[in-house]
Amino acid sequence: MTTWTQTTITLPSRSRGSYLITDEILTHLTPLISPLKIGLVHLFIQHTSCALSLNENWDSDVQLDMSDALERIVPYDRGGKEGLYRHDAEGEDDMPAHIKSSLVGASVSIPVRDGKLALGTWQGIWYLEFRRARHTRRVVATVQGTTE
Repeated sequence: MTTWTQTTITLPSRSRGSYLITDEILTHLTPLISPLKIGLVHLFIQHTSCALSLNENWDSDVQLDMSDALERIVPYDRGGKEGLYRHDAEGEDDMPAHIKSSLVGASVSIPVRDGKLALGTWQGIWYLEFRRARHTRRVVATVQGTTE
């Protein structure tokens, strides 16, 4: 039997940084994916100043290095109206957050095999927050698969 389901997961409020959220996602999705023989989980973050990614799940230095690298690629504008970006409606980190979100992406898809996420050995699900202020973010999880 083929099934489809969808749920919204609210992530804890966090400020700028890279966060491993695999366990948080599994807390919500395990009851939905455990009956599936084969399937797919699609995660979509409903915001334009943060992102989702699949990346290193073992060494937390990778999370710090990712945040630092993205800051070098797309720095925050400390120059105001005459600085790097025109759009600054919510502050110096507004436009850089939108650029980083576009570079990294708003969604990830993960295969399901025998009731579990088929992540690689060192892969985890990351939430990257690009705003200095703490934000609560929502992730729409769509699960499809077959129990046969």
